[in-house]
This record gives sequence, C-alpha cells and structure tokens, in this order.
Amino acid sequence: MKKYLIALILAISSFSSIAQVDTDRVMIIGKNALYFEDYVLAIQYFNQVITAKPYLAEPYYFRAVSKFMLDDFKGAETDATYCLERNPYYTAAYQLRGAARQNQEDYEGAAVDYQRSLEFFPEDRITLVNMGIVNIEMKQYDIAEKFFEALLRRFPDYTPGYQARSQMHLEMNDTTRALADLNKAIEIDPYTSQTFSARGLLYFHKEEYNMALADLDEAIRLDPYFEGNYINRGLVKYYLNDLRGAMADYDRVIELDENNLIARFNRGLLRAQVADNNRAIRDFDKVIELQPDNTIAYLNRAILNNEIGNIDGSLNDLNIVLETHPEFFTGYYMRSQLKRELNDLRGAESDYNLARRLEANAHTASADGPEKKETRDQTDLDIEKFNLLVTSREEKSQSTQYQRQSRGRVQNLNVPVELEPKFVITYYERSHDVRRPVYYSESIEKSNNSLNLDWILKATNNEAPLNEVQIQTHFRSIQDYSARIEKDPENYSLYFARGMDFMQIQDYENAIKDIGKALELNPGLLIGYFTRAVLRTEQLEYDYQLSGSSAFTDVAGNNQIKALNDITGKPKLPEISVRSVHYDEILRDYEEILRIDPNFIYAYYNRAEIFTIEKDYRAAIADYTKAIEIEPQFAEAYFNRGISRLAIGETSNGLDDLRKAGELGIVQSYSIIKRMQ
Repeated sequence: MKKYLIALILAISSFSSIAQVDTDRVMIIGKNALYFEDYVLAIQYFNQVITAKPYLAEPYYFRAVSKFMLDDFKGAETDATYCLERNPYYTAAYQLRGAARQNQEDYEGAAVDYQRSLEFFPEDRITLVNMGIVNIEMKQYDIAEKFFEALLRRFPDYTPGYQARSQMHLEMNDTTRALADLNKAIEIDPYTSQTFSARGLLYFHKEEYNMALADLDEAIRLDPYFEGNYINRGLVKYYLNDLRGAMADYDRVIELDENNLIARFNRGLLRAQVADNNRAIRDFDKVIELQPDNTIAYLNRAILNNEIGNIDGSLNDLNIVLETHPEFFTGYYMRSQLKRELNDLRGAESDYNLARRLEANAHTASADGPEKKETRDQTDLDIEKFNLLVTSREEKSQSTQYQRQSRGRVQNLNVPVELEPKFVITYYERSHDVRRPVYYSESIEKSNNSLNLDWILKATNNEAPLNEVQIQTHFRSIQDYSARIEKDPENYSLYFARGMDFMQIQDYENAIKDIGKALELNPGLLIGYFTRAVLRTEQLEYDYQLSGSSAFTDVAGNNQIKALNDITGKPKLPEISVRSVHYDEILRDYEEILRIDPNFIYAYYNRAEIFTIEKDYRAAIADYTKAIEIEPQFAEAYFNRGISRLAIGETSNGLDDLRKAGELGIVQSYSIIKRMQ
C-alpha cells in the first residue's frame, strides 16, 4: 500500500509560491531527485532549503517523503510534524505522518492522523484504505469493515480496497469472503501480481495446489523479480511432488539474491531429502553465516554431518542447539548416539537418561516430527519443526535501476556494519556519490598558508588512490626536497613536505622520521602531530609484524549489532591495550593537538576510533559528541556514534544518530536503520 499512499501524497501536495528564486530552484531539483528515486540526494537539496528558510513547511514535507521511502519512519514522522507545526493545513503531511506511525506500529497515532486527513478529504480512498488497515491491526474488525464499505461504495473498482479487505477476512478466518474479494480484485484488474500472489497463497493453505500453482505462475509472469513468489511456488511444487521444479525455483531465488535465507534453508532441506548431503550442508553453512543464532539450521546441519560421518561437526552443532533448547529431548537422543560412537559411554548414558525424563514430561506426541507435509512461517522458531519448509511473507526486495549504491531504495542494500574510516591528511580526495557537508578547519588553512607546499593539504576519510603518474611525481618530489634539505637542514617545512611525499607512496617509516624532524624544529606544528598520529595508525594497520596477523575478518552485520571489532569489515588494528607504546604515542599526539587547538574536530574523531577498537565505547561516544558540538553537521561522527551506541545497547539514541547521518549524506545508514527497527 506504500506506493499508492506516496503517489497520492505527491499528487495532492501544494507548492510554495513565496520562496525566492534560489530556493525555488533547489526545491525543483530536489523534487526531481525524489521523482527519480534519488532519495538520499533529494534530502541534500531539501536540507539546503531548510537551512536557508527554516520557516517553510514544504521542504520538511518533501524531506519526510524521502525518509519514508528509505524506511526511516521515525525520521519521516519527525519531519512531517515539523511541516505541520509550520502549516497545520498541509493535509498531505497528516497522511504521510499517519503512514510513518503505522509502519512503526503506532496504530492509534496513525488513526488520529488519518482521521484528521479525512476531515479535509472525507472520500480520499488511500486514507480510507489505511484506516481500514490500522483498525485490522488493532483487531477492531467492525470499524475496519465500515471503512471498507464506505470506500468500495464510493469506488467500486478500487482493487487495493478488495485486497486489504481480503486480509481482514483472513484475519477473521473467513477464507470464503477473502477469496471472493481477491476474485473481484482480479476481475477488475488482471494485471496486478500481488493479487495473484495473495490468492495463490490462499489456495495453498486451502490445499488446492493446482489452483495455487496457476496463480503463482501468473504472478511470476507479471512480476518476475519478486523472490517471494518463487519461494512459495517452490513449496507448491514440493506438495505436488515436483522436487526438481521446487529446486529450480529456489535456485532462481538464489541467483537473484545469494543471501536469501528462506531459499537457502528450503533448498538445503530438499537437497537433504534427495541425499545430496554435501551441497545441503553448504546451504545450511550459508544460513548460519547470515543468521548465526538460527538453531534450526544448526540442527539440520548436525543431522547431515552425521550422515556423512563428520561426528565431531555434528556433535558441535548439537551442543549449540541444546544450549538454546535444553528441553529438546530428541536432541539428547541424537547426542547420546553420537557420544556412543565416540566411545563416550558415560556421556551417552547421561544424555539418554535425560532424554527419557524430558520425553516423559513432554506433551509432544512423537519425537519423529510431523508425518504429513506441513510448513512453518519464517517467524516460527519451534525447534520441533526443524524439518519443515518455510513460507515467504517478506516484502518485495527492491532492485535499483542504477549501479551506484547511493540511489533508489538504498535501505535494501546488504551493506556491512562498519565504521566510517578515520580522517587523514592528504593531497588527494575522492568525491562521495552523495555530497556530504564540508568542514572548515582554521588550523589546516593556516598550515596551507605557512608551509608553502606544492599541493593543498586536505582532511578526508575518502582518500583517492594514486595513479602511476602521481606516484612518479612524488618520487621526483622526494629527490627534490632531499636536495633542498641538504642546503637548508633547519627548515621544518621541507621535512614536513618530504614526509607527506613518503606518506603518499606508503613509506611510513621514512614519513614518520621526517614528520618527527619537522616537529623537533617546530614543536607547535599541529598538522605535524596529526599527520604523525595518522601515519602511526596506518603503520599498525598494514605492518603485519606489528599486528601479528595477515588475516582480517569480514563479517556483515545482520539483525543484531555485535561488538564493533567483530563486525567491521575493514582491516582491524591489533588487539593490544592502549597502554602499549604504539597506542600511547598516537594518543599523546592527539592530546597535544587538542592542547594546541581544542576545536580540531578530526583529533576527537580519530581518537574515538581507537577507543572503539579497544571496546571503550563510552569514551568513543564522548569524543564523537565533542566533535559534533564543535561541528553540528559532522556526518561521520553522527554515524560512528550511532554504531557505538548500538554496540552498548542504546538502540534508540543510536538509530537517531544514524538518521541524522543519513540526512547528512551517509547512505549506508538507512540499511542499518531498516535492520534494527
């Protein structure tokens, strides 16, 4: 229903006629970006208008629309509220805020907003549909029915109304009336995939499998990119004993999305049924990689490992299962047998006796699982249903028509949860796909004016790699500065410049020596301390002898946030204490920087990274907060503070920080927000 809502909201929204020419132009560009689904870019334009004219309602409304389309529902609600504070008659904002509240499961608040909208437009069909839906969610079926009756009496050919009412009938277990509504919707509009999907799933639950197959075939023909239809059609084919066809559908889903949990799980079960055990294990390996707490996957892998003779692997998986499900007597029977095979007779007897006691107290009729074919919903985590295929009720995955990961519905991108990188001093900077704020530093400007370098110093966390010509240029520059230093050995700026050249070609040892010499000659050179701190950190990251390892972990965050040095996909600094000489040197440099210039935001930001690596999240949060106090538009600091807050369980504050970071241009914020909401 979201797309219908937004279409109407955009259609009926008013346009400001009082803005000056510049803000009018920026608003038009922002609306164009919104139309072409460049939601993050649109936010940047609306930010400009809000900064210039914060009293206008319209830019808040359109920024709310952008955030809504990125699934930042709380951010959308906040901006819609700002819009209504400035113009309480901006009716589209009531509809949008209602939708945002509805998606946050604040159904009462949503109903209030929809009712307010109906006072202005009593026959608005989108609002009537949503009023019906929120009353279904509140189990107020009589009230919902009245809204649907009013809607369909006024708009008898409006298919979303029949679709929504069919869901109400299903909630009330009235499959006959639900089917009648879906039939009517298809009669009116036979070109909507979702209606065939819904009817196909209804036929499936009514065990009319051939009818279900026909509807899902048509749904896939109309929309070949909705993965859920392939998953459910695979289930139908399984019930029709077409295992090859079911497997083909799961293969197709995994071609579209290799990380689709349901398809991986179901294909693993089917492969197990045809004794393709090794490939089945690989599917469950992937499920466990993506969802490490999925004990049902562990149990199935334990059974398969036992089948191929991997007793130790099977036992390890069973231990994980039984730790989470200590009442699962079938697991103890299985583990007893494994221990017996490993000649652990005492352990085997202990597990067997425990299993018998648990079984005697259990209400389960059989330890063998269901005899007839059944399925389970993805949210059903009953360990006794470990061998049941899973049905799909997930939302359609959106695929953007753009290759850039800053466009379209970026919240659906599968991005790893990793910190924004530290800031470095360099000559070369890549532009971000989405413009971020530019931070002014008086200290860096003074350094550029006083050092008289051949290139302009920049602070960035998006350093550009050098090409062959640039590398050769810096090698020649090193030779030039070396000759000049021989003639003028007390000139600190020459040492600093040569140190920067060494840094560009990643000769960190010589770079640190030259920067150190520059600081000996000029102890007040702030930019020297910052560059040396960055160099020492780079040296720790890339020098394997210091780190003690050349293998780095790359683990994407899923539905939960772990300790950050476990979830960053970047090379990790060595696990050593800040009391070590390496970290002490780096921290002393940052302390000296802040003594010279307490407003140098990059020192707070980079020092926070070290605290985060050491898992001292509260110290990191304090430094990020200080940086934000100095520079309120510091997008990267908001993002990293949000991640740090999530790591210590401050979910609400963490998500607020990520929303602000997304608003300021950090695209991956919306993917994390969606997973954590």
